[in-house]
Amino acid sequence: MSEFKQSFIASLQRHRDAFATVEQYADQALQLLAAVQDCLAAGGKVVWMGNGGSAADSQHLAAEFMVRYKAERGPLASIALTTDTSILTAHANDYHFDSVFERQVRGIVRPQDVVIGLTTSGKSPNINLALKAANELGAYTVALTGRDGGLVKDIAKLPIIVKSDETARIQEVHMFIGHWLCEALDIAVLAEQGA
Repeated sequence: MSEFKQSFIASLQRHRDAFATVEQYADQALQLLAAVQDCLAAGGKVVWMGNGGSAADSQHLAAEFMVRYKAERGPLASIALTTDTSILTAHANDYHFDSVFERQVRGIVRPQDVVIGLTTSGKSPNINLALKAANELGAYTVALTGRDGGLVKDIAKLPIIVKSDETARIQEVHMFIGHWLCEALDIAVLAEQGA
């Protein structure tokens, strides 16, 4: 067997190991769904943020809300704080990158909103400061995190901790939860429409 095939099979096994325990997050996923449904029913929005791959995942999930997942439905109010290069670079230049999301949260988040931070380590200062600010504003805060949960597990009202030390596996489970959330919202919206 080639070295590359061995690597592929080993990676697949680590993926299977990570997903073997995904059902343990079901209750937390249902809490997340309820919070998002309450938020949207109250005229709120879902705000996403992350760094690196988690920034891309944040943008991906915000797009699924605003455009569509599978069902034909109207937009679900959502935004990723990772997309405006002028804000990101101006803030990092004029202040500090640690507060780049906190400042945006203080500017746009309202009490009826849900703020979701993706951080595989739970130690990202910019995510943690932003979630603290969102708590102060009365929003519902969620952390999709990994490893031992880091500092964020004590900040977010709903920490969902993927018990893995491998960043890729943590991100894959985060996207599984995010995609399930989109599918559940599709089902709920269609049920409301009587479809």
